[in-house]
Amino acid sequence: MAATTPPPRSAFTRRELAVIDRCRTPAQVQQFLNTALRYDHHRVGRTLRSFRGVLRDGKIHCMEAALAAAVILEQHGYPPLLVSLESQDDLDHVLFVFRHRGRWGAVARSRDAGLHGRRPVYRSIRDLVWSYFEPYVDFTGRITGYALVDLRTIAPYDWRLNRRNLWWLERYLIAYPHTPLRSSDRRYRRLLRRFEAFKRAHPEGPVDYYASRRHWMWPGRKGWRRAN
Repeated sequence: MAATTPPPRSAFTRRELAVIDRCRTPAQVQQFLNTALRYDHHRVGRTLRSFRGVLRDGKIHCMEAALAAAVILEQHGYPPLLVSLESQDDLDHVLFVFRHRGRWGAVARSRDAGLHGRRPVYRSIRDLVWSYFEPYVDFTGRITGYALVDLRTIAPYDWRLNRRNLWWLERYLIAYPHTPLRSSDRRYRRLLRRFEAFKRAHPEGPVDYYASRRHWMWPGRKGWRRAN
């Protein structure tokens, strides 16, 4: 099977097909990732499961979520596109991205609410990435670059249904050329001070004061039929 060709329905199990048939839009996939699978805090960096592995274990972390979204939505006509976000602390983040009516959106999971999906309102990948800049700032994080990767160009490796950990794909994304995202040090320090002050006042509370909240893809939002 060529890497550019989506698997036929016969390649999937009944359980996998049930998820694919139920999740036909990015919003529906985001809801599935948020509500049907437990975020695997303890296994980040210790597993890198495909869509098949994620359903088998019922757990997920950020890159696994992006890969699962790519497999599901590829079956509904969306190209399998990922965006890798590079951070100064080497704690990178990966998104599945899609277009609707010429605008970009994303599907993603994270331990941080501000790093989940985005509604398709952004004119460019760069604008979409900027929507993650502020939520990315924590005690150590700061986005320094980004890359758009078409998984169909990666051959002959199986990233869709492989039963083994996909460490080769992690290495591929790390080595892939990233476009620098140049940002003001003054702005970064202001955002960092705001984050630190909030965490002192609310050590257990989720950080959700970001202006980009209006464009977050919350579970239950109306979906979009397919990519343009």
